[in-house]
Amino acid sequence: MIINTAGIAAVAVFYLVILFVGMLAAWKQRKAGRGTSSPEENIMLAKRDLGLFVGVLTMTATWVGGGYVNGSAEAVFSNGIVWCQTPFGYSLALILGGLFFAKPMREKGYITMLDPFQIKYGLNIGGLLFLPALFGETIWTASILSALGSTLSVILEMDNNLAVFSSAAVAVIYTFFGGMYSVALTDVIQLFFILFGLVLCIPFAWMHPAVNQEALVNQNWLGHVEPSSSGIFIDNYLLLIFGGIPYQAYFQRVLSVKSSKQAQWLSYMAAILCTLLSIPSILLGGIAKNTDWLNGTDYAMALTSPDQVKQVLPLVLNYLTPQWVSFFGLGAVSAAVMSSADSCILSASSMFTHNIYKAIVCPSASGRHLMIALRVSILAVAAIASVLAVSINSIYGLSLLCSDMVYVLLFPQLLLVIHAESSCNKYGCITSFLFGIILRILSGEELLGLPVVIQFPFYDDGRQQMPFRTLIMVFTLFVHLGVSFVTEQCFTKGWLPQKFDFLNSYPLEMTYQQEDISPEELHFQFMTNGKLEATLQEVELTEMGPKFDSVLSISHPKVKTSSIPVQTSKTHLNN
Repeated sequence: MIINTAGIAAVAVFYLVILFVGMLAAWKQRKAGRGTSSPEENIMLAKRDLGLFVGVLTMTATWVGGGYVNGSAEAVFSNGIVWCQTPFGYSLALILGGLFFAKPMREKGYITMLDPFQIKYGLNIGGLLFLPALFGETIWTASILSALGSTLSVILEMDNNLAVFSSAAVAVIYTFFGGMYSVALTDVIQLFFILFGLVLCIPFAWMHPAVNQEALVNQNWLGHVEPSSSGIFIDNYLLLIFGGIPYQAYFQRVLSVKSSKQAQWLSYMAAILCTLLSIPSILLGGIAKNTDWLNGTDYAMALTSPDQVKQVLPLVLNYLTPQWVSFFGLGAVSAAVMSSADSCILSASSMFTHNIYKAIVCPSASGRHLMIALRVSILAVAAIASVLAVSINSIYGLSLLCSDMVYVLLFPQLLLVIHAESSCNKYGCITSFLFGIILRILSGEELLGLPVVIQFPFYDDGRQQMPFRTLIMVFTLFVHLGVSFVTEQCFTKGWLPQKFDFLNSYPLEMTYQQEDISPEELHFQFMTNGKLEATLQEVELTEMGPKFDSVLSISHPKVKTSSIPVQTSKTHLNN
């Protein structure tokens, strides 16, 4: 194997540019954040001071990752545009996120996507939903790194594993020090690299002698969906659309801008750009489909195996364009990877630090302590994603899988806690979560080696032909609502003794009105502001007098302390 020294040098220059910008942003963030009471929040949300222009570009760059770019070309090469579902599904996800989720999340000033769950259900039960969120972010990062690994291994003759781990290391360095500031500013540069690099490659690849020009122009670009595959097709689209919403990487940008209106426009404008940026990959995938790889290129092999199909885009860059052009294409893919990998790594680490470590493990942790926890978790998430990236073959399959558990388990929970909060409770949350994960595991997953135990109708040839993920998602949604309604009736109407309310969802002492703030929410507000523990432990709210009134007048002006006899033990708040 002859290593492409010039190519490695070009990639090294690109990495150094990105690293310089990232570290410069980290230095400015550190300088601006000195003396603040919540340094970990500053690094997670950039002090909620992200402008609309930078916000749109960082949101777009986050979605247009390596799996997005390489996977789109792979899908068009294999089955046509109609099966290139990721770009259009995720664009619709951004639009729906802006319409129904961005405004309420930003107006309530949450720090992470998991905050409303912990406010509603308590710290421990809300923290349970961290698991599918972590799964989605980590798998997404793995798909991104896998895309870059295959590209570097083809063009530069690098070992795939070395390419994955070295690329992850570069993204980790500036994320480790600069957080959201570094991620956002590097995303702006990376997005221009993506656009310029891929667009530059198109005319050179199109005019290559090995490409059948007549077939290229007259081919069935759209492709078709077999009737037997319609269930899978629908399921994949719904998975990408609704499963693409509950991502911390999305909400981290929504929560970092200055207002709820900007959060909505951020989503809409990013959706348009995401769709437009899929066009270069679609064209390159179509070009690859009409290329005589066996007789017309130095590759001298037909693209038939799954490993070859996975590398469609890097093969086009390497064999259908001049070397200097392929370096720009490689820079585009590298930029796509960096722009999404850093975002996902920071997102998963933010949730762990804020919603697990600070909320549950070590509530009294100082800002410096939490910064250490955040940086350790950044390293851990990057390591796990890198291992997955070198273990699973299909990039497009990884990009679908990353939305799978999020769609089945997290989307119905997020929908209810935002838009039907009064209709759900802890019992519904836990029951629907367990039913959803059990059904999804028993339905099988080839990429993870899970056998099919439950065969839905029309099961054939080892595959579920029905939109089974959507069926499971809808089932978990109705289980949540049903269990919540039944348990509420049982405890509020006295059908079951209070001693059976082991989750303390309906304690007799809790009689606060709907317009008042609940003790869980007050507890969580104090936690996020670094004022945990002393206020609510072992003290009756009505006995706190004027001092408590003054606190409430600042944090929640509408609270009427005289009408809130509540149970305030730490046990209740953490259930």
